[in-house]
Amino acid sequence: MEKPDYVLAGDIGGTKTNLGLFLRGRKNSRLIILRSYPSREAPDLEKIIEAFLELFSVSIAGACIGIAGPVIKGTAQVTNLPWCVSEERLQQRFRWPRVRLINDLTATAYGIPVLTHRELFPLNRRKIRSRENKALVAPGTGFGEALIIYKNGTYLPVSSEGGHSDFSPNTEDECELWRFLHRQYGHVSIERVLTGSGLYNIYRWLTVSKKFRPPTGRRQRLDRMDPARSITTGALEDGDPQCTAAMKMFVSIFGAVAGNLALTGLTTGGVYLGGGISPKILPVLKKDIFIKAFVNKGRFKPFMEKIA
Repeated sequence: MEKPDYVLAGDIGGTKTNLGLFLRGRKNSRLIILRSYPSREAPDLEKIIEAFLELFSVSIAGACIGIAGPVIKGTAQVTNLPWCVSEERLQQRFRWPRVRLINDLTATAYGIPVLTHRELFPLNRRKIRSRENKALVAPGTGFGEALIIYKNGTYLPVSSEGGHSDFSPNTEDECELWRFLHRQYGHVSIERVLTGSGLYNIYRWLTVSKKFRPPTGRRQRLDRMDPARSITTGALEDGDPQCTAAMKMFVSIFGAVAGNLALTGLTTGGVYLGGGISPKILPVLKKDIFIKAFVNKGRFKPFMEKIA
């Protein structure tokens, strides 16, 4: 009898690291164990893998790890962590026959063509077109983008670091936000706005601009817990006016950026929203704020309205 073929899969982000052990079959792989670890509490990825392997000691045939950052010749410097991860070093340390590092959005993009309708939540009523280019945008600790190009009967994910491209304001308020961030950072990237810390940046600008006066309780909550979580809670559960305004601006910018990528890749096969933030703010995404910004591309508005 052949011995079981186990594969380690990983998703490395600035906030958490997810590791899963899969038993590979003829058609599909079966998840055996999944664990999540706080990334910033470990000095490197190897320490987390060591802790994971103590739970389930098996012979691993190979590993594939998605990393939030560019992967160049088998090496990746994680964007929001002081980690440098290397295929060669992992292979030597754990004696695995095969190791592959890929960009985390590329890893997510590989899964999109196999999603079922039950695993998706459509924001509009457009029919998803098969065999056409798709796009993925994913806000979280960082902001990720990927194109999924259809060619010769298959989908080919194309990795990107588009989250570090320029933030382009579309309204007077967004111009004021850009000026506020430019004074602090110089270059204002999309990541300065469409991330957890970006949501807090929008909230801070609303405070500095004196458009709102945060209640005392909100200041205490921001100091006590993760600011982005506090703002999200304030917008979705408490009805806090400033948190709600910050969330609306965030979602509008998100829609505009998603629309830009759709134009760049002519993604008539659909645009998919991923990352850690999108599912948490679904009640706001379901409103028309996102879609209005997404299709607002001047003469190409009719074209954008046809994209799912």
